[in-house]
Amino acid sequence: MRIVVALGGNALLKRCEPMTAEAQHTNARIAAAALADLARDHQIVVAHGNGPQVGLMALRSAAYAPDNPWPLDILGAETEGMIGYLLEQELMNALPRGTDCATLLTRVEVDPADPAFDRPTKPIGPVYTEKEAGPVSAEHGWSMVEEATGGLRRVVASPLPIAILGIVPIRMLVEAGVCVICAGGGGIPVVRGKDGKMEGVEAVIDKDRTSALLARELDADVLLMLTDVEAVFRDWGGPDEEAIGSITPDALDELTFAEGSMGPKITAACDFVRAGGVMAGIGRLQDARAIVERRAGTQVLNSVAAENRDSSPDAQKR
Repeated sequence: MRIVVALGGNALLKRCEPMTAEAQHTNARIAAAALADLARDHQIVVAHGNGPQVGLMALRSAAYAPDNPWPLDILGAETEGMIGYLLEQELMNALPRGTDCATLLTRVEVDPADPAFDRPTKPIGPVYTEKEAGPVSAEHGWSMVEEATGGLRRVVASPLPIAILGIVPIRMLVEAGVCVICAGGGGIPVVRGKDGKMEGVEAVIDKDRTSALLARELDADVLLMLTDVEAVFRDWGGPDEEAIGSITPDALDELTFAEGSMGPKITAACDFVRAGGVMAGIGRLQDARAIVERRAGTQVLNSVAAENRDSSPDAQKR
């Protein structure tokens, strides 16, 4: 099968973990081991998040030049190169000799009139305590949101991806059997001017929404979104909390999920399956193979596939 794997930024940098070169190398090595195991039986295309990394780079930029910080599109390109390099190197170390791998900087077009620019929802950067968040927000003029797991994070605009501008070379490499790493951080956000020319814009595109678009463009069978939680949960953090095994897009429409965390994954999963994808899976990095084999995590399936799955003798009971 052809699988587009979307690695969450928190799968590459654990919550509250310092962003050091050593930590990034270690986490990239762990991710590569899980991906290499999957690549033994399937063709994989890898996308990744950059929320923790791009937020910390923005802090460094603001500290260096508070009156003229680097814009998010350039910082996004920097993180895409950094994370892509680490993943490519560790994947090449983990995969059999002779395997080809390529990392591509990927521009993704968004609509300049997208209402997301007036309503930031994408968390980036470190988690702050309430005491820390006030001064940081005031100093930089940043919007903050409370995390489901506690603390506050900066939020930025997250417009919907319209088109992956480098999809032709990506498709050529994939068809040639190359393991491609692309669309990092949701891609570098660009808008088209009235003259038809592209320019960067201040935003961070949600990598799960871009990954779903990428999976559709590449005719992938599976969209696999790997994060640091074992599955999608009903009533997350509430008295009726329950992990979801197999579920249909229609059933997910009846549930509510956090806009800045699980919500985009659910939307991406439903969009992909409704467009003809075999399955969208959500779960932990270390469970990558088990999610694809429907032994772990949450699988979003069309109604017929879900009914067949749930009626089997070894169906998950959660």
